[in-house]
Amino acid sequence: MRVCIATQYFCSLLMGFMIKKSLKNTILINLGAFLLVLILELLGGWMLVDKYDTLYSFYLWGLGYTISIMTVIWINHFVLIPYLFDRKKYVLYGFLLIGAIFLGVSIKIYPKFSWIGITKMSSFLIYTTGTGMAAFFLRRSALMQRQKEEKEKLQQELELNYLKEQVNPHFLFNSLNSIYALSRQQSKETPEVVMQLSELMRYQLESAKKDFVSLKEELEFIENYLLLEEKRLSKRCAIEFLIEGESSNYKIAPMLLIPFVENAVKHGAQATNAQSTIDVNVSIKNSTLHVHVVNSKHNVASQSTRMGTGLENVQRRLNLLYPNAHVLKINDTETAYHVNLTINITD
Repeated sequence: MRVCIATQYFCSLLMGFMIKKSLKNTILINLGAFLLVLILELLGGWMLVDKYDTLYSFYLWGLGYTISIMTVIWINHFVLIPYLFDRKKYVLYGFLLIGAIFLGVSIKIYPKFSWIGITKMSSFLIYTTGTGMAAFFLRRSALMQRQKEEKEKLQQELELNYLKEQVNPHFLFNSLNSIYALSRQQSKETPEVVMQLSELMRYQLESAKKDFVSLKEELEFIENYLLLEEKRLSKRCAIEFLIEGESSNYKIAPMLLIPFVENAVKHGAQATNAQSTIDVNVSIKNSTLHVHVVNSKHNVASQSTRMGTGLENVQRRLNLLYPNAHVLKINDTETAYHVNLTINITD
């Protein structure tokens, strides 16, 4: 039993070698494993020390066991498993593993060969080798699972960064269109709108560096954007923005809500010269954020395709950031376009 414990410790140390793969670490780890098994063998047999003539012969006995155990483990883990077992050469692996076990037996009982000694030592090494392999494969499986999760997490972070970078120029493009429209009208509010856009872009650039931002700041950003659009659209669009609940204690992924508002402007008021409406209602209750965006539709607007780059990106970001914590429902009718989004947000 004591050797089984030592073998398991060795397997854990061996996995460290598989991660770092440096010669220096390999040598140090295996020297440490050898000493650990030797110490455990000596401690396990200390009750029998009186049966030996000298302490030297007792230490030689422990050293013999350690060498035989470690020989089989090293051959199995460094040669047989990577070059045969992992390549599905199971028959050849089995024969050579038996050979390695008999080599370990020979090292231990040399020069006093006997069937009893061979049988006892073979059974002992088979048991310890099997225990070591079980620990080895369990540890390796856990390591591979951890590496897979880290790879998936890295891939998710790269994808989120890519989507975030796409949202930024998309928002800037729409905002510049608004300023262009005002400049063509020779509106006196154009300089003020340019300053508003400057503030919006400053927030956008700062928030792009963060994974999460204050929900209050994000809603203020949306409010300022709607004020900008209200000036551009003049009197032909009635915009309502309502917030219920306390937003300062919660955080949300940056630029996650603005695409829904942009789409309401682009495919609602911007798509027609007729009178239109945009209503944005936000409620926060018990760590649950509910956003309802609705805009009126006209014949020209209803013929356009609603799913643009912004909405595609935000839907993908929602799936990555809040995979089991959001519900998005879109209802496209003849007279209005409704977006209902519910998210479980963090404090």
